[in-house]
Amino acid sequence: MRPMQDNDIAEVMALELLAYEFPWSEETMRSCLKPGYSCWVCLQEGRIIGHAIMSVAAGEANILNLCIHPDLQGRGLGRKLLEQMLALARQQQADSAFLELRRSNRTASSLYDAMGFNEIGLRQNYYPAKKGREDAILMAKML
Repeated sequence: MRPMQDNDIAEVMALELLAYEFPWSEETMRSCLKPGYSCWVCLQEGRIIGHAIMSVAAGEANILNLCIHPDLQGRGLGRKLLEQMLALARQQQADSAFLELRRSNRTASSLYDAMGFNEIGLRQNYYPAKKGREDAILMAKML
């Protein structure tokens, strides 16, 4: 794992398109490379196979994006990437971490449950979906 760089964006965006039906835009991804965000990539044999983006402010870490290549999910890579982000959050004096996920994302929900996150709320109709909108589950963890 290493910090994301500007020249990683094309490869990160290719992964976003593979992993998500409604991926982040390149503009959004680039804007996260500015100060105030922690952007990391996970590499395997020199190829980017995952990425994570987090912001930390006022003692709170917000995990904004955590992505592992669909063919490599279920191998503990998402856990390692999340552990890295939580360690960085602690280094930046965060005492809590927050994230949100699609209600339908059972794989991510299992990971976050196993990592000690708890459901704290729901944002109705938050995410775009093929047939309208989908709810976001809000989760938090004390660090």
